Amino acid sequence: MTDRILIIDFGSQVTQLIARRVREAGVYSEIVPFNKAADVLDSFKPAGIILSGGPASVTQMDTPRAPEAVFSYGVPILGICYGQQTICAQMGGAVEGSDEREFGRAEVDIKEPCALFDGVWAKGDKAQVWMSHGDRVLRLPDGFKVVGVSENAPYAAIANDDKRIYGVQFHPEVVHTPDGARLLANFVLNICGAKGDWTMAAFRETAIAAVRKQVGTGRVICGLSGGVDSSVVAVLLHEAIGDQLTCVFVDHGLMRHGEADEVVSLFRNHYKINLIHKDVSDMFLGRLDGVSDPEKKRKIIGASFIEVFEEEAKSIGGADFLAQGTLYPDVIESVSFVGGPSVTIKSHHNVGGLPERMNMKLVEPLRELFKDEVRLLGRELGLPQHFIGRHPFPGPGLAIRIPGEITREKLDILRKADAIYLEEIRAAGLYDQIWQAFAVLLPVRTVGVMGDARTYEYVCALRAVTSTDGMTAESYPYEHAFIARVATRIINNVRGINRVVYDVTSKPPGTIEWE
Repeated sequence: MTDRILIIDFGSQVTQLIARRVREAGVYSEIVPFNKAADVLDSFKPAGIILSGGPASVTQMDTPRAPEAVFSYGVPILGICYGQQTICAQMGGAVEGSDEREFGRAEVDIKEPCALFDGVWAKGDKAQVWMSHGDRVLRLPDGFKVVGVSENAPYAAIANDDKRIYGVQFHPEVVHTPDGARLLANFVLNICGAKGDWTMAAFRETAIAAVRKQVGTGRVICGLSGGVDSSVVAVLLHEAIGDQLTCVFVDHGLMRHGEADEVVSLFRNHYKINLIHKDVSDMFLGRLDGVSDPEKKRKIIGASFIEVFEEEAKSIGGADFLAQGTLYPDVIESVSFVGGPSVTIKSHHNVGGLPERMNMKLVEPLRELFKDEVRLLGRELGLPQHFIGRHPFPGPGLAIRIPGEITREKLDILRKADAIYLEEIRAAGLYDQIWQAFAVLLPVRTVGVMGDARTYEYVCALRAVTSTDGMTAESYPYEHAFIARVATRIINNVRGINRVVYDVTSKPPGTIEWE
């Protein structure tokens, strides 16, 4: 079994980043709420434990604490922000509220060497870090020493090398602490002694073995959308169980240009996967006729998808398992840091209601992975790079990129404009720098002049954003010449559009998609 790091969550907004940094060091990690940690220690067998930050105050009663079993378990501990403060409070030190808070970039003076800093920082160095705290440590527990200070945090970094317990007031997991990833790697590899042998090749073998054990001789059905997650699930399952897998591609008529043909060709012809291609575009577009409310669109598409999927499952004689592309962030979000369930658990491509209705068990081979790790697994499985690197595409497809009523004419216009836009992005070498890019066909017409004649046609909006996780986003800063070139091509080549605009709204306050 590969070495593991347990991350105990106290509710920080960036706890997931700790897990990602640890995995980047080649060490497997999982996150568990603070009040569940004691229950998993013996079964998880961590090589080390990291205590996250959090919004509460150690100075108040009834706020989160680490289980006492953590301190007697005998493995190295690293406390980050709130994690550092609860270490001090629980081991005999003291924490106080402070009027001198620190939020944002700060500078830490390295006062003493310690194992956490080995090869990263030396005594006398000044290191840039990211702070986000109001409370601060007032007194250290016995056996600890101060190894770093900042202007408003006299105990910015502390260490007990004998017990292998460390605490930092700053956040090494965020990119604003430039050496943070090296500090975390130092903790897990050198202090905890983890081998750093967790790779996608190792995960692939483990996941295939787990699928074979779970499924046995049963039959699995997978909803294939052509997106990265479902594609990786399909290829992984096919490698594990072969003909026991049947994929269903519901072609609702709302895909991008050439997308349906590409999906069918790749999975049916290249991978030889049992694939049902169900063209139900007439049914979907008929049900969407005259509907302009975006929520109604989504509900119609979701319900229709489930209906078709259920029919196709019956047509193959039923299945014992449903495969879904649930990812680790979905799993984390299903349990809040105080242990309660979230309002909704994300499901993949609108099949969340199927298991109960169809009496199937779930197969979720990606539930331990982050999005970027799914792409790595896809490369390990041999999926084409242009498929793996695809921008996210919404389940309702182009339906939410046509505000207002949807018609076949509007879909044809949008497909052509979107294809030109993405072609130009790729030609400029910008595709991989952008999180998501797409065209939107607006429900307004404007006057134009083309060939000395008056036109009265649709407006096309272009959208491109940069992001790390889709939760926040900024518009991509194209050069004006690029936007002008794209606009000219779209207007000259797409009949029905005579004006192009660029959306520069960030998220928040806007969303990435228009509906």
